[in-house]
Amino acid sequence: MREVLLPQEMIRTGDLILVNAQFPFRETGTDRFLLPASFGGNRVLLDGRVARLLEKLVLDLGGGETLCPVSGWRSQEEQETIYTRSLQEHGQHFTEQYVALPGHSEHQTGFAVDLGLRSETIDFLRPDFPYEGICQKFREQSPFRGFIQRYPQGKENITGIAHEPWHFRYVGEPHGEIMAAKHLTLEEYHQFLRQFPTGKRYYLYRGKGLRAYLSYQRANPSGPTLWRPRQDTLYYSVSGDNQEGFLFTEWCREGGKIS
Repeated sequence: MREVLLPQEMIRTGDLILVNAQFPFRETGTDRFLLPASFGGNRVLLDGRVARLLEKLVLDLGGGETLCPVSGWRSQEEQETIYTRSLQEHGQHFTEQYVALPGHSEHQTGFAVDLGLRSETIDFLRPDFPYEGICQKFREQSPFRGFIQRYPQGKENITGIAHEPWHFRYVGEPHGEIMAAKHLTLEEYHQFLRQFPTGKRYYLYRGKGLRAYLSYQRANPSGPTLWRPRQDTLYYSVSGDNQEGFLFTEWCREGGKIS
C-alpha cells in the first residue's frame, strides 16, 4: 500500500479526538455533515454517520419507543447559552460538574449524545438513564457498535466531569469494545495506544473474521506527516487525537502473518 501524507489540521479531526477541559474542540473549516437522530418522539442533530448508527442500534435493541435523544450536536453559541443558564440556575459547583466550558464540550463534535427514557418531562442536563431495563441493555451493547459511556463513575478525576450515565460518545469500532473491556476512558485510551508506535509495535484486535492493528504516530510539527500502512492492510482509518498525533486502525484478513 502506498505512503499516505496527513496534513497537520487532521490532528483535530476523527472519531477518536479528545475534547475536554485541556483540549478544546477546534473547527477545521471543513463542511459539517449533520443529520437528525429521531426516535422516542424526539430528534437531535448528530454527525450524519453517527446519527444513522445510533438509530440502528436503538431500533435493533427494541428501544425506539422507550428511549429518546435529549441533546446532540451543539454550536458554540448554544453551549455558551447552556453554560450561562446553568450558572444562573444551579451555581458554579453544579455547572463545573455537569456542563463543559464552551469550546470544550464533546457535544460540539457531533459525536456525543445524551439519552433518556421517554417521558413528558425530561431533565435536559441530567436525563434519567438507569442501570436497568432497556437503558442497561443499550449500555451493554453500545461498545460493540462503537459507542461508549463517556463519563463513568470512579473516573471523575480523569475526565473532569461528574458521573453521567446518560452521556454516550461515538469512538468507532473496535475502539468502543476495547475501551469497555479494559475499563478505559478516552483519556486513558489515548495513553494506552501511545504504547504502540506505528511500524514498530501494534495492539492486535481480533473480531468479525478480521484483525485490526492499532497504533499511534506523533505528527510532524513542521509539515504533513508521512505514514506507511502495513502491506497486508485491506482498509484503514485515521483519527487525530486533538493533541499531537494520529491513531491508526488497520484491518487485515484473519489468518495472515502477524508482524
